[in-house]
Amino acid sequence: MEKVRSDNRLIDYISGIEVAATPEEIDAVQVFARQLVEDYGYPKDCIQTHPQFRVKARPSDTKKEYPVDIAVFTHATKQEEQVHILIECKKKSRKDGRTQLENYLTFSHAYLGVWFNGEERFFLRKFVRENGRVEFIEIPNIPKYQQRIEDIGQFRREDLQPTHNLKAIFKSLRNHLAANTVGATRDEVLAQQLINLIFCKLYDEKNTAPHEMVRFRAGVNEKPQEIHQRIVSIFQDVKTNLSDVIDDEDKITLDMKSVVYVVGELQNYSLMESERDVVADAFEMFIGHALKGGQGQFFTPRNVIQMMVEVLQPSEKEKIIDPACGSGGFLIESLKFVWETIEQRGRELRWKPHQIESQKVQIATNNFRGIDKDYFLSKVAKAYMNLVGDGTTGIFCDDSLELPDEWKEETRYKIKPEMFDIVLTNPPFGSNIKVEGNEKLRQFNLAYRWKKSKASGKFSREDLKAKESPQILFIERCLQLLRSGGRMAIVLPDGIFGNETDGYVRNWILHNAKILAIIDIPLETFLPHTGTKTSVLVLQKIPPQEIPQDYPIFMAIAESCGHDRRGKFVPEDDIAEVAKAFHQWRREYGIEFNR
Repeated sequence: MEKVRSDNRLIDYISGIEVAATPEEIDAVQVFARQLVEDYGYPKDCIQTHPQFRVKARPSDTKKEYPVDIAVFTHATKQEEQVHILIECKKKSRKDGRTQLENYLTFSHAYLGVWFNGEERFFLRKFVRENGRVEFIEIPNIPKYQQRIEDIGQFRREDLQPTHNLKAIFKSLRNHLAANTVGATRDEVLAQQLINLIFCKLYDEKNTAPHEMVRFRAGVNEKPQEIHQRIVSIFQDVKTNLSDVIDDEDKITLDMKSVVYVVGELQNYSLMESERDVVADAFEMFIGHALKGGQGQFFTPRNVIQMMVEVLQPSEKEKIIDPACGSGGFLIESLKFVWETIEQRGRELRWKPHQIESQKVQIATNNFRGIDKDYFLSKVAKAYMNLVGDGTTGIFCDDSLELPDEWKEETRYKIKPEMFDIVLTNPPFGSNIKVEGNEKLRQFNLAYRWKKSKASGKFSREDLKAKESPQILFIERCLQLLRSGGRMAIVLPDGIFGNETDGYVRNWILHNAKILAIIDIPLETFLPHTGTKTSVLVLQKIPPQEIPQDYPIFMAIAESCGHDRRGKFVPEDDIAEVAKAFHQWRREYGIEFNR
């Protein structure tokens, strides 16, 4: 994204000219201009943005009244007859945008057009018939630099390129599908279908030789039925070979046109070779629309996740779990943290690139585990881990608070009590999602009523409750999953830290773990999704008899989180500074993690 100055001006990516930083300019013109260069390979000197290229509004128009946002030429001399592609970036509806784009193309030499309003885009091809009649058809994409129109979709795997612009493409995909898909309007359904197609794309990239034509493609002269059938065939292969990721009953249910649109948008790129942060940001942006938070499911903000990971500093030898993994954010950030260590060690030992990658995949597969009881979220986490790290076999759809004997066989095999070195989680919490059932509740000391003696001040356990809030039970479950000496960081509502009625919870924690840190994070952190005030609790599991009577605890208050109550970006972010302060405190007090 081009940098906007304090006087609301920016430097145009193509021309270098200073222009007004309008929403249209920021969200559409600059974004697509950068894609033309970085993704499609067009030289800047073959592109015109400012001053704008102009076309006729009618055959008799001598002033050329229509200004074009972006024009692409076949030659750097930019003669009128050399104009190749016109891109219209006004904030219009799809229907109005198409009408205007067709008018521009009709009275110009260009045969290709793109409409992109920062939210959605489509591609047009112009035909001039023998009788002079002008017709237009939508095509899957535009050709790369020096490609023919007929070459669109004719990709060998080695032709695929990584991209820095995936977030804009995923945003366009989501908005197009939401507006145009037949038979599926709910974001969750659209997200599930996009995940299915992403797996098709990844499977095709992984299983196609560099010199061979990829199957995940949409040619300009292909019939939609041919493209759709080819994608369905890939998906069948995915189900056969990745049964731990895709269930046999899953189907491609998007209508034919929508499938062609998605394939056309993604076919140029290599998701496997794109930077992991680029893929993660794009994927999270798309999936975010599908999470409504009805069961307490929200994305934990990236800065909070990074802070918690950096506080615990996982190593490549440690086993890590998120028992309420949602979309997998904690696992992804932990994986990236560990991988940086592996890459650094690999460079020091002069490992070959394939040795480093092999070690990274092995770590992702063997050391990372996640559970979520929501099928959609567990599928999102599998897709996320597959996109970023190939660690899909560690994600399971089960209820973490259920008796472990009731988990699926594969879950029981790979997740056991006292198996993990690190727990990182943000469990669901809320007054409307109580956990019930005597058998389930009996597993937890915190599911019982506790009475405090007025004389001694000690708590004694009494009868089992009929129901309990999940966040309280997750504290105990997390400690059950940790080995002795293991550590955890958990996001909890502030009531647990201060409510008089939750005194028994604090007492139980003090007698079963050593508190390392309590980090107060701002109310705005989870806004605009939920206004619950939260803090991060950091613990180390130590046998009760070994917990010291008196010890230091790191405490911090973050007053800013990088956005305001409406989710709008602000530059102040105290959360990003917490981990550094925590480890400085550790050094001062000589506190070790005892790995």
